Amino acid sequence: MTPFGAKVRELRAAKNIQLKKMAEDLKISSAYLSALEHGRRGRPGPGLVMQIADYFGLIWDQVDEMKRLAHLSHPRVPIDTGGLSPKATLLANLLAGHIHELDDATILRMLADMGFDEEE
Repeated sequence: MTPFGAKVRELRAAKNIQLKKMAEDLKISSAYLSALEHGRRGRPGPGLVMQIADYFGLIWDQVDEMKRLAHLSHPRVPIDTGGLSPKATLLANLLAGHIHELDDATILRMLADMGFDEEE
């Protein structure tokens, strides 16, 4: 699940809206909305982000947060280490190969070390 997908699911749950109903209201397929929530689709376009924000009646800072989460939600992240040190390339490759082994506590610690808070 991507950060954007998790947020959409959280908003749906808070308003007790079924995925199928939301998809119908937004005039998108329920399969697409489900794939978006579960991280099986790439990041949504800006139009859909705004459509979802409007659907939930989000205000300025909440809309900005949705845009930020959408930007951070590509499920397949390419990392260009060209021009970086061999150790940076090693780290990128090790992370790609072992990220599925990291528990939430380790991930949260790494995010905190990089300046992101727990809710991002």
